[in-house]
Order: sequence, then C-alpha cells, then structure tokens
Amino acid sequence: MSVINVGQAIVLGIVEGLTEFLPVSSTGHLKIAEGLMGIPVDDDAVVGFTAVIQAGAIAAVLVYFFADIVRIVKAWGRGIAKPSERYHHDYKFGWWVIFATLPVVAVGVAADDLIHGPLASLWVVAGSLLGGSVVMWLADRYGKHKRGEDDTSLTDAMLIGSSQILAMLFPGFSRSGATMSTGLLLGLDRVAATRLSFFMGIPALTGAGIYELPSALGSGADPLPLVVGAAVSFIVAYASIAWLLRFVSRHSFTSFVIYRVVIGLLLFGLLGAGELDA
Repeated sequence: MSVINVGQAIVLGIVEGLTEFLPVSSTGHLKIAEGLMGIPVDDDAVVGFTAVIQAGAIAAVLVYFFADIVRIVKAWGRGIAKPSERYHHDYKFGWWVIFATLPVVAVGVAADDLIHGPLASLWVVAGSLLGGSVVMWLADRYGKHKRGEDDTSLTDAMLIGSSQILAMLFPGFSRSGATMSTGLLLGLDRVAATRLSFFMGIPALTGAGIYELPSALGSGADPLPLVVGAAVSFIVAYASIAWLLRFVSRHSFTSFVIYRVVIGLLLFGLLGAGELDA
C-alpha cells in the first residue's frame, strides 16, 4: 500500500514544480505540505517520493534548455575527440558541471543517515528558511551583478555547484537559493546566476532521483502516485522556469527573501503551537 495517494501526489507535484527552481526551497515546502496532509516526512518511502518526483522538474529543465544542452554536449564531445577544440567555453563548461557535481555526490553518500534522519525535521526546515534568507539578501544586496554566463571559470562552477551541499544538509536552505546566492556573491548578474543554477542542478537532482527510486517504490508500492506526481511537477516546473527567467531580468530577489522569512516564522509558530508534527 502506498504511503501517498494520487490526490496527495497531485498536490505535492504542484508544490515541487512551483518551488524546485524558485529560491524558496522545494524540499522545505514539500515537507510542510506533507506535514499538513499528515504524511510522515521522515518515512523512507516519502523521502524517496520527494526525490523522484523531482524527475519531472528535471525533465522540464532538459526540455526548456534543450538547445543549450545539445550545444554544450556537442562542444564537449568535439573537445574530447580533438584537442584543438578544447579552447571553447562550452567544452570547458561541460567538464565544470561534472567536476562541480562530485563534492555533492560525496557528501550525499557520506551524510545519507543524517539527511534521512535528524536533518529531515521541520525545525531544521524553518531555521534553514530564515538562515538562507539572510544569505540571499546579502548576496543580492552586495553582489556586483556585472559578469555574464560566458564570463565564468572553473572556480565559479565549483563554488556554485558545491553550494548545493547546504540545501542537501539543511532542507529549507534551498538548492536554487544557495546556487543563485553563490553566483551573485561571485559577481554574476541575476540571469547568469539563475541559468547556472539550472545547469548545475541537472546531474545532482537526476542522481538523487535515481538513488531514491527503490525507497519511493517500496515493497509492492503502487507506482501510480509517483508517475502522477512527476507528470504534474513537469508541467508546473516548465511554466515556473519561464516565469523565473523573465522575473530575475527585471527584479531583485527581495520578494523571495520576504516570502521565505514569512514562511519560516509561520512554520516556527505552527511547530511551537503543536499544529504540525516535526
């Protein structure tokens, strides 16, 4: 019997699609939604379900940035075959994404028990929402916003990619929030920081989904809620990506910071009043 039914899967798919790429923490919002629906947030099957429906959001990124991804993969392939092609930025960027993913994988494997155990608490989510808000505000306020996507280096990629570890260890910090904030602190403009956040998230989120698939399916579990949740997250995430790129080209991250603070304080209040089980 599935821990999550189809109706709950639709709700969680919407939440995942809306929040995966916005700097507000999809994991945090999913845990809050699960708590409100009475779903045990620390259940292995639930943790797995959360990771696997991200596949829908990842598929949305792959479709939305298909032309960019094909260009990068082709340049990477040409560089592997011909040393004379290795000057190209896209060739280098392909390697940078690979290198930047390795620290995330290493920490994810080493800290698996913590991630699925004590750090899955809604108290951690609430604190991380507030802590991440401070980092995001400082990055947006003091970042120089002068460098574009083509003006990046291996160091930029490693720092931005490795910042995903913060969100992995502290659900509520936000993977996209951590990567975008790091990009801004490195002097990237908002659009460049946002696009790099998307690219850096593809291998990490895909790997997490594959790793958690056995837990999500469980022993004899109904796969239908998982399929429905992933499909809904794909549709919603695609629209969310398009909206976010337009938004950051014209606005600061202040509205996201305010929203995170409100949600974090509200969550602390609900937990303190006993309305939610941590």
